[in-house]
Amino acid sequence: MGFTGLALSAMLFRDGVAQGAGATAEAAGWMPPNGQPQFPPKAKSVIWIFNIGGVSHLESFDPKLMLNKYANQSIDETPFADIVSADKINENLLDPSKQKREVYKKIMPLQIGYKKYGRSGIEVSDWFPHMGSMIDEMTVARGMWTIDNNHGAQLTYHTGRKITEGAFPTVGAWVSYGLGTLNANLPEFVVLGNPSADCCGAAYTHGASYLGPQHDGVRMKVDPKDPLSFVRPSDSSLTLEEERENFGLLSQLNRLAGIEYPDDLKLRARIQSYELAFQMQTAVPEVMDLEKEHPEIRALYGLDRAETKDFGEKCLAARRLVERGVRFVQVFHGYTGNAGAWDSHRDIVKNHSKLAKEVDQPVAALIRDLKLRGLLDETLVVWGSEFGRTPGSEFRDKSVNGTGRDHHPHGFSVVMAGGGVKKGHIHGATDELGFHAAEERHYVTDLHATVLHQMGLDPRKLEVPGRKRLERDFGEVMRGALA
Repeated sequence: MGFTGLALSAMLFRDGVAQGAGATAEAAGWMPPNGQPQFPPKAKSVIWIFNIGGVSHLESFDPKLMLNKYANQSIDETPFADIVSADKINENLLDPSKQKREVYKKIMPLQIGYKKYGRSGIEVSDWFPHMGSMIDEMTVARGMWTIDNNHGAQLTYHTGRKITEGAFPTVGAWVSYGLGTLNANLPEFVVLGNPSADCCGAAYTHGASYLGPQHDGVRMKVDPKDPLSFVRPSDSSLTLEEERENFGLLSQLNRLAGIEYPDDLKLRARIQSYELAFQMQTAVPEVMDLEKEHPEIRALYGLDRAETKDFGEKCLAARRLVERGVRFVQVFHGYTGNAGAWDSHRDIVKNHSKLAKEVDQPVAALIRDLKLRGLLDETLVVWGSEFGRTPGSEFRDKSVNGTGRDHHPHGFSVVMAGGGVKKGHIHGATDELGFHAAEERHYVTDLHATVLHQMGLDPRKLEVPGRKRLERDFGEVMRGALA
């Protein structure tokens, strides 16, 4: 579906034109969302930052001193040997017999130092000093876990379902479905950056599935001349009035066709799309024109440095989008066409030190900038990855000393800021080696439930007739993380 069709589908759904299934359900007492929060919200918008491939929680926001104390020893030789028992390893995995993966027991020490930041004194890796400087605005949820030990967990992170279960609505789609738009000139759900590769969910990681394509994330580029990769840029030889006349002519032709084909819903959709599409095609280039930002703001995000420019542009664009009323902005980092850049099976030092430089300053700048503009309290920023990395060093190619860490779904971290979460707070914990989520344990749909709650939505009241959901789909609000 092109951008014009997407624009229209959203409008049709809100106006009731494309709600055939819902109309029948209404007669049975079900009512679709009306675009209003179900209770007073804490946040108006969400910026959801996803690092593709699996960030090491141990070398980011959950450093463990015991990894240095027992470095190069087997976990079996430590007081914590029971953490690698088969029962504990398989406890959370869905279909564990199909997810057999070697458990690397030789403990790898922390590959970078860490220190305490801010008044809260939360430990942060030296690879993330800028984010560390903003730690007093953040909640670090250290007790996350997931059900997949391979990169299908990227889809799980966004939908709560295992990749073999197929497509299900993502958290951004639920926000769009529940609340609609604050700005008719822009989509309610925008995607910046390349999403996961085909192996790991692809477009499903920003899709709406049975909620309908009107709630899919709309992919955009930070390029005012060509912000929508699947839409022809505006013809620069035409004035805005001439383009408006073209849209009007097309609309008239389709209305004439509509007289002959009155039951063609697709045609009805096309008829109503042009004005909204025109509005979006003029609004989107404006929001992506970062040259309008003050040089100090551009430098704050790192746009003056090669290593931070690309992701800095995405973070700055995200701020501009929520500033203009976009409900949900999903920002991807680390696309490689396969598992993702953060997937550090080898040489984690080279891998993570480079990637951390790319994201650290822009993310910290985003939080700082939102706060300076008075937007942080109403904007929930979420930073995370599909899973963490193993405490043990991974041995590949028959190497004697492993230099990387393997996938780790049993315990990892997610960082949140703004939108009504606690400031300078640690929520939950992993065990002494960072292996299992041990306190305030949360499956990824608990994160979804928390996001929806802060937006004034209850996932249990966002049911869709005929779509049975699993109990784990709903999640539980991470109340201990909320202010």
